[in-house]
Amino acid sequence: MFRLEDVARPRIWGMKPYSSARDEFSGQASVFLDANENPLLTPYNRYPDTLQGDLKRTISQVLGFSTESIFLGNGSDEAIDLLLRVFCEPNQDEILTLPPTYGMYAVSAEINSVRVKQVPLLADFQVDMQAVWAQITPQTKIIFLCSPNNPTGNVLNSADVFTLLQGFRGIVVIDEAYIDFSAQDSWAGKLEDFPQLVVLRTFSKAWGMAALRIGMALACPRIIALLNKVKPPYNLNVLTQAHLKHTLENNQTLPALVQTIIAERQRLATALQALSIVETVYPSEANFLLVRFRVEAKTIYQALTQKGIVVRDRSTQIGCERCLRITIGTAEENSYLLATLHAL
Repeated sequence: MFRLEDVARPRIWGMKPYSSARDEFSGQASVFLDANENPLLTPYNRYPDTLQGDLKRTISQVLGFSTESIFLGNGSDEAIDLLLRVFCEPNQDEILTLPPTYGMYAVSAEINSVRVKQVPLLADFQVDMQAVWAQITPQTKIIFLCSPNNPTGNVLNSADVFTLLQGFRGIVVIDEAYIDFSAQDSWAGKLEDFPQLVVLRTFSKAWGMAALRIGMALACPRIIALLNKVKPPYNLNVLTQAHLKHTLENNQTLPALVQTIIAERQRLATALQALSIVETVYPSEANFLLVRFRVEAKTIYQALTQKGIVVRDRSTQIGCERCLRITIGTAEENSYLLATLHAL
């Protein structure tokens, strides 16, 4: 049986979080003399809402998540870092990752002095369940899953994820940065069934706001409360909050834009597979393709950069020998890429 008290660090349970005067105040006010701000009116002289209440209400109305189940941060990377701080004792606890996968899970763990155990995905980029269970110890506090996975583009088998949620007594994090490009339902719909589940989402990909750095963690309210305990007080600036709120309230074009990217993904995959230098184009439910070449990936990578095309060399990652990860660009960019590769 999962008990949050058994997983979170005792120090976090007992700590008193930083609290601004406006966190402690309720009601209406017109004179603010609490935060040592510049009193001379400018558009940005006041600190933003530390818990982003207005924005969370808009997210709840548009996307259907409970406000108490939403954490907003400076990209998903902030949520990853805070999860490690909340649940993992430095120099004692460990996390489990399934490479090839998003590199920040391991980087954040290293920064927080948390041991990283790796269980490589199988040849079809699915979870090696037997190996996962063999690696879990009482010190294993978090398992990071990425679905659709980066850099492979595939979704993880639902049955395997269910098995982990039912059997693991720690935190299961499912990173859904690319879920908008997938036919798979979000695991956020299972939050009430599994109190140990954390779903990561982002506004950087399908929503096109990578420059603004807005990440979201969805979890039971008790986990969200712990994340809010340890986050910096004003971690999402007022411009970012305002822009996201406006976009959520007015953006009617997102479905069409996503479908355009999915159509280009299919066109690019078909054309790449027809090239003699390409061995495999892996199925993708993300906005990128993992492509295995018949020659060294670095050779292709360097040839592309000479033509002004930047892709991601993933050939050093476990299971990704001779592979490049190629983001789906505009129709013109994709055609230029194909013409360049065809000429090699």
